[in-house]
Amino acid sequence: MEVIYEQEPGGFSGQAVTFEVRNGERLHVLHPAQIVAFRGAAGSRSDKLMNVKGMYRKRKLIRAEFTGPCRLVAAMPPAVALKTIRLSAETDLLYDFRHLFFYTEGVHMESRLLSVKNMMITRDAVKMKFSGTGEIGILTQGQVLELPLDPEEPLYVEAGCLVAYPENAKLELSVYGNHLASQHMKYQWKITGRGHALVQASGGSRELERDLNESDGIVKRFLREAIPFGGVFIK
Repeated sequence: MEVIYEQEPGGFSGQAVTFEVRNGERLHVLHPAQIVAFRGAAGSRSDKLMNVKGMYRKRKLIRAEFTGPCRLVAAMPPAVALKTIRLSAETDLLYDFRHLFFYTEGVHMESRLLSVKNMMITRDAVKMKFSGTGEIGILTQGQVLELPLDPEEPLYVEAGCLVAYPENAKLELSVYGNHLASQHMKYQWKITGRGHALVQASGGSRELERDLNESDGIVKRFLREAIPFGGVFIK
């Protein structure tokens, strides 16, 4: 199967993704409402009810199955991007099932129960591990980076930006820097292990945009930075 990404310069109009499903190939799409164009035999598409686990995790009832040869186009909204990941024998990444947009035939899924501490932090009890041969499509907000992990030196990632991490990785909720730094940052995942973590560039805050546009005096800006939670109380 071939996946073709088409996007206008500037990226303000969203992303169009074309799927070329070859003869004998099978594609499973978990958000069929995003399909805006299709070419092929009408019988190439077969919609099916998800199982109970899929309904709960995706908040969806229907998935669509496409059998090649056919061609379809899916539309992504401006704030959402689709990343294709090819699986290999060494793949051991854990994903949030809600981020899954498609998978091809030959991909297998296994549930991994999180620790009680991680359940409370992520508000999710289960992550998905994909294995086998094929491709999966992950929905993200912003560009996706593949950052290497180290067993000793931790990688700190903003908690809401972590897309996937290896099954062997150790995660702790943390902050870093001195006392002032820790007061002004969002919670971070402190990650150690082997392999790579997938991180979406959707974090940060509106602070940079605000600083470029605001006309506040230096005293107000200093108080925002110096006082704990000053950005909340001083507008």
